[in-house]
Amino acid sequence: MVNNKIYILSTRPVGETAKAKALQHDIIIDEKSFIETRETIDTSKAKKIKELLQQNLSVVFTSMNAVEAVGKMVSEKNTWKIFCIGNTTRKLVKEIFGEKNIAGTADNASALADTIIKNSIKNIVFFSGDQRRDELPEKLKRNHIKVEEIVVYKTIETPELLSKSYDAILFFSPSAVQSFFSKNTISEGTQIFAIGATTADAAKSFSNKLIIVAEKPGKENLVNLAIKHYSKSPIL
Repeated sequence: MVNNKIYILSTRPVGETAKAKALQHDIIIDEKSFIETRETIDTSKAKKIKELLQQNLSVVFTSMNAVEAVGKMVSEKNTWKIFCIGNTTRKLVKEIFGEKNIAGTADNASALADTIIKNSIKNIVFFSGDQRRDELPEKLKRNHIKVEEIVVYKTIETPELLSKSYDAILFFSPSAVQSFFSKNTISEGTQIFAIGATTADAAKSFSNKLIIVAEKPGKENLVNLAIKHYSKSPIL
């Protein structure tokens, strides 16, 4: 009997709903994270953040990890004007800080910087990870916006040698790409899907295959893209 199922490895948990949706199209998704994050908020940073929460500030988040780290210190409503990446990060900002605090969103860091510039912001606090990209802070500084950066988490590679092959790999960050390929290679027939252009660029360092890139950020969007690529029936 011929096995017509498609096997996909996701390098970030996508949830049971997404996996069940894929299974309806004979697509099996395995989840295996190749990175982990740890908060780096010590006593000094905690005191600083608590002070900032009492001020009228413009702040920026480009990852849900940073939102989670800072969000644990939020005990009441504040007046921050928050700029953030869309989809997952935005949803978490809305949950913790409220819809009214969101001043602007964009699909990537460079576009988010443009949004901040258009809002005539003069000073901004950037809550980031230790491996953040340079696009956003560099563009803001070139446009004479003062950036105070506070690193609130670090990314740690957790590479693992795979014992099976896959028809496709879903990548959600350059760090995961680096970690995955530090111990693994892929066959000519394995398709790479990337959450965005930056992640796709990282993957190009390890593969000359055409990489399929999601037009919008978000785990669900990347899963839907993979389902659409392999499915013979419409996605509902």
